[in-house]
Amino acid sequence: MLRVFHLLLLFLGLGLLSATAQPASEHSKPLKVLAIGNSFSDDAVEHYLYDLSKASNKNIIIGNMYIGGAPIELHLRNIHQDKAVYSYRKIQQDGQKVVTPEVSIKQALKDEHWDYISLQQASPFSGKYNIIMQGLPELIAYVKANSNPDVKIIYHQTWAYQQDSEHKRFVDYNKDQNKMYGAIVSATKKIARIKGIDLLIPAGTAIQNARSSTIGDKLTRDGYHLDLGYGRLTAASTWFEMLFKEDVRNNPYQPDSITPLEAEIAKEAAHKAVKKPFKVSKIKL
Repeated sequence: MLRVFHLLLLFLGLGLLSATAQPASEHSKPLKVLAIGNSFSDDAVEHYLYDLSKASNKNIIIGNMYIGGAPIELHLRNIHQDKAVYSYRKIQQDGQKVVTPEVSIKQALKDEHWDYISLQQASPFSGKYNIIMQGLPELIAYVKANSNPDVKIIYHQTWAYQQDSEHKRFVDYNKDQNKMYGAIVSATKKIARIKGIDLLIPAGTAIQNARSSTIGDKLTRDGYHLDLGYGRLTAASTWFEMLFKEDVRNNPYQPDSITPLEAEIAKEAAHKAVKKPFKVSKIKL
C-alpha cells in the first residue's frame, strides 16, 4: 500500500512538473497587431518583432498592410474606393509569414480581432503636423468603426533620414537630420495627445539614440530605410518594449548578422526611447 502511495506521489509530481514546464506562450492568447503603413512599417515590425516576442515567451500575430511610400492621404483614397491594392504581410502565431496580394484595408481589419492597429505617415511628411492631421482623424475614425470596439490605436513615430541621404524630399528639412528629427518630435508630441491615439511608439527617437553610439550615423541601408540588422532590431525592440511593457535589454534574441555589441546598442537605444520618447538619450556604447 505504501509503495502504491509513493508511486502515486511520483506520478502526480511528474504531472505537475510537465505542466509547469510548458512555455507560458503555449497557453496565452496571442497579441494581435496590424500596421497600416509602408516600407517603414516593414522595417519596424516584419522582421525581428516576432523573434523578440518568441524569445520572451510571448505569443504575437503581426500584420502589415504594405504599399511602398504610402501616405495617409493614399490610405484614405483606398478606403473611399474600397481598393484591394495592398500587399498584406501576415506573420502567424507559428512564425510563418504569409503574403497575400490585392487586399483592401477593410478586409485586413476584419481578418483578425486586432488588439492594436498602427497608423503612420509617409516619411517625407513625418514631421509635418498639419499635413498629417488633414487625414489622420478620419483614418482613426474609419479603423475604429470597422474593427472590434476595444481596439487600441498606435501612432508609429518614424525616423529622420541619414545626414548624407539623397532622398529627394530631404530638401523639405534643409537636408538637416536634426531639423527633420525635431520636426518629427514636434508633430508626434501633439499627435500623442489627440483623441483616439492610445499608444505612441517612438521608433524615430530610438534610431536617433542609436546614432549617438559607436555605430554612428549608419542606421540606414540607403539613407532612409533601416539597416537590415541593427537598424531594424532597434525599431523592433522599441515596438516590443512598448507593446509588452518589458525591458527589452533583458531579451536574449540577437540576429545572427550582428555583433553582441550592436544588439546591446539597439536594445539600449530602444529602452531609452521608451523612457524619453521626445528627446535624444546618448548611448555610451
